[in-house]
Amino acid sequence: MMKLLKKNTAKTSSFSEFMNNASSAQKKKVYKDVLKKASDSQESVMASAKEMVSC
Repeated sequence: MMKLLKKNTAKTSSFSEFMNNASSAQKKKVYKDVLKKASDSQESVMASAKEMVSC
């Protein structure tokens, strides 16, 4: 006897919708912004570590 399979449908997130529907230019802008914020955050952590070492 043949079993009926239920299709797994996952809820989509706004992130997945963006990744599927955004233009290349839009994605590049988001990547650039995220990388800039990550870089700034890393620089802040490094500055704090240098202050701790010099104390």
